[in-house]
Amino acid sequence: MLIPFIISVVTLLGLLFVFIRELRRPPGPRQWGHAPVWKKRIRVAAAAIPLLLFSLGFWSVFIEPGRLIIHQETIRIDNWPPELSGLRVAVISDIHAGSWFIDDKKLRLIVERTNQLQPDLIVVAGDYMVSNTWHGKRVEPEVIGAVLKDFRASLGVYSVLGNHDWWYSGQKVRRGLEANGIRVLDDEVVELKWRDSSFWLVGLADLWTRPQNISQTIAKVPQGKPVIALTHNPDIFPRLPPSVQLLLAGHTHGGQVNFPLIGRPIEPSDFGQRYGAGHVFENGHHLFTTTGIGTSILPLRFRVPPEIVLLTIVR
Repeated sequence: MLIPFIISVVTLLGLLFVFIRELRRPPGPRQWGHAPVWKKRIRVAAAAIPLLLFSLGFWSVFIEPGRLIIHQETIRIDNWPPELSGLRVAVISDIHAGSWFIDDKKLRLIVERTNQLQPDLIVVAGDYMVSNTWHGKRVEPEVIGAVLKDFRASLGVYSVLGNHDWWYSGQKVRRGLEANGIRVLDDEVVELKWRDSSFWLVGLADLWTRPQNISQTIAKVPQGKPVIALTHNPDIFPRLPPSVQLLLAGHTHGGQVNFPLIGRPIEPSDFGQRYGAGHVFENGHHLFTTTGIGTSILPLRFRVPPEIVLLTIVR
């Protein structure tokens, strides 16, 4: 990363120098009593356009992927039990350890920032792994788990696995996480007691890599009990039964690029931008899709900064 960064900085400074030179350069000799101002404007524009484009590219590759913001939002659910109102859930996804900017130091920062929020529950929506590429080096799940074990929440830390985890080895990723106190729910349910009540957390298997047993898994929850479901890919949202009040997901990275007016041109979803990021309410269900932390395919982000989400669930 250092060599491309140095080359990019030198190029950026060179373009900036050319732009400043053109701004300060006189328009030229007067002709027919008028200075050729339009020629100067053309030269300035010709210097400004590549400077602007390269600056945006520099930001997208070397600045924004290294950021980490806190995204706080309140989800209001009509049929949520009043005794559970105020539950705070930290949502993290798509860490992709070993990808651009996601090293051991960044993992520890993720843990530190999440713990500072003092959530009641921490959930991770999968995709811990990354393939070995020119912009990423795989980190073994045992190493990832050894850092993430420092997450702190009164109700614990729960996770599902994503497509990248299964493309590597879902069983190995699960062992590496659970050996460090992060329970993985793969079509499994757990009852979580909070204050004087309880709710059920349902972990649903990844859509791209695993058999889908959505109804059978949710049927394990006693009828009428409040349910929060966790999965990697939000495309299962339309298939949820009515008993699920809220689905938490990741996978999309928010498209990694979000152009003004155009939106997110690339989304790994059959529904385009519909479930790409943030809060969606459809057919009596709530969905929240986090844009995640790491990068995949291309090591860039533009107007989609890496995020830790803190949701407050109220009636």
